[in-house]
Amino acid sequence: MTIKVRDFEVRLTRNKEERRQVRQLRYDVFVEEEGASATEEQRALREEYDSYDRFAEYMAVFHNGRVVGTYRIIDRRAAEKMDGFYTESEFNISKIKKYRGNIAEMSRACVEKSYRDNGLVMRLLWAGLGEMIVRRKIGIVFGVASFVGTNPARSAQAISYLYYNHLTPSRLRATVVPEKFAEGVNPKLGRMNILPRDFVDAADARAEMTPLIKGYLRLGATFGRGVFIDAPFNTYDVFVMLETRKMDAAYQKHFLGRENALGDPEDDKENIIRTVGKIMTFPVVGPFKVLRAVVDFLLREDAADAEYIEDSDKTEDKEEE
Repeated sequence: MTIKVRDFEVRLTRNKEERRQVRQLRYDVFVEEEGASATEEQRALREEYDSYDRFAEYMAVFHNGRVVGTYRIIDRRAAEKMDGFYTESEFNISKIKKYRGNIAEMSRACVEKSYRDNGLVMRLLWAGLGEMIVRRKIGIVFGVASFVGTNPARSAQAISYLYYNHLTPSRLRATVVPEKFAEGVNPKLGRMNILPRDFVDAADARAEMTPLIKGYLRLGATFGRGVFIDAPFNTYDVFVMLETRKMDAAYQKHFLGRENALGDPEDDKENIIRTVGKIMTFPVVGPFKVLRAVVDFLLREDAADAEYIEDSDKTEDKEEE
């Protein structure tokens, strides 16, 4: 489904040209702005990509036909074609992979610099992802959230706060793999309890957090154990995951009309069929009801201008990178 707000729209990319625009935006943000390394080929093309892009989907926000924001999405089926998720290059996610329902990894989130002061682009991206979560009955979404640089001590308050207050329960907890750090990186940099609990101040922690991490916390996300130092990408990463059935109750009530609307596809199949089945059985009324709630919440004053366009069944034109 495409969601349009005036000259903006969010949807999955449909062809090679749109996918190329996504990779060019990622190059501008990650390589040019943040200092990630790039191969000679990537510099010549001015595109940022890796082997995981081959089967990934791209959620993108377009402004007058040009990509200005994006997320990369890899679901279980795509991961099976690539022998795993990108996140597994940094964290052990074996517990999450044992989850019997649908799971999806979100990565490479970025917004063009000139559009960052306008929160509409990020809200549209989340609205697009929200529609996908409900339509595909995704039980867990996960990925890494990055800080720029290679010294986690610069974000000691934020990282320590996440460790003491928002660690994922052990049954699903991802853990960092220090053995995958680049040569010369001290494994001790991977710990999250940088500061003692008594030294952590919630206000200082929030001041150090990226807008993306703050947004994840508002949704009820939890975080894995450890920090991954991605020296080639000039970031240090924390693992973030969200069980959609545990998404903050206020958000669920606003999105779907009741606090436990997403249910648990493993524990409450009848409930999920009643809620999401309506979406599957009535392809106009169901998604429209969900999306109106999502857009009303995320787009705020822009919600009145939102339009909804049901896409065709044509699959996205993926390509080998």
